[in-house]
Amino acid sequence: MADLNLHEIHDFMIEVARKAADRITSATPTTGAAGSKKNSVDLVTETDQAVEKLISTSLRRKYPHFEFMGEETYKPGDKIGPAPTFILDPIDGTTNFVHRHPYVAISLGLSVNLIPTVGIVYNPFTSTLYSAIAGQGAFLNQTDRLPLTPPTPLTTLNTCLVAVEWGSDRSGPDFTVKSRTFSKLAATKEDGGAMVHGLRSFGSAALNLCAVASGNIDVYWEAGCWAWDVCAGWVILKEAGGMMVDANPGNWEPRMDERRYMAVRGGEGQKGIVEEFWGLVEGRFEVSI
Repeated sequence: MADLNLHEIHDFMIEVARKAADRITSATPTTGAAGSKKNSVDLVTETDQAVEKLISTSLRRKYPHFEFMGEETYKPGDKIGPAPTFILDPIDGTTNFVHRHPYVAISLGLSVNLIPTVGIVYNPFTSTLYSAIAGQGAFLNQTDRLPLTPPTPLTTLNTCLVAVEWGSDRSGPDFTVKSRTFSKLAATKEDGGAMVHGLRSFGSAALNLCAVASGNIDVYWEAGCWAWDVCAGWVILKEAGGMMVDANPGNWEPRMDERRYMAVRGGEGQKGIVEEFWGLVEGRFEVSI
């Protein structure tokens, strides 16, 4: 990593994300011929594909020796290796995009030795930019350091605002784990639950991670998303003092490509919150690469 100019790479990633953003904001969102990948809630639009092509072309021209993985060109069996790899979700929150709900982001990360190293998450509708370089802090709009306010201690889950997502798999054992765990999080202490302040489903893993990094969401628990959903946000979270662990209990050091994640904001008491949350998980996720 020492021979990589991470600042230059970071700045170029921001440049291409901003250029691609115009393609998103000027589009008339429709699934069109692209339609759904798997079912009626796993959507892909022509804009997703066009934005990925625009960004990947720019990145490959500038850094021809880097690897690239994008959501729209991924093929089953593709693996992330140790080489510097750009990892892209051109529109994280495609369902929001189709419904004109502005919780949408370009999620562009750089992985080196399988470690998230540079992260850019840009919401083209609000012009909100989250960015980070490993070891150099995380920022909102390149000026405001994250978290936005000094983090308060994390005490118990019943003081937490928690982000969750239903995902596109709406049947099977993993859906059951999610549904039962969501219920447990919301239930009263008397009924064996955590009675969290609230559960929020915003529809973008990248922006959820940035919300945790910012400090306005305390915990984000997810399974079923992919490396392109989390690589960029992972760097931002870690650089803001947050912690990423496995959504399944017991694994404190998940890999970027394991598809199970729990993010906890910065602040004293992270470990206790993780352990309390793990104690409420109803089963184990089977999802994997």
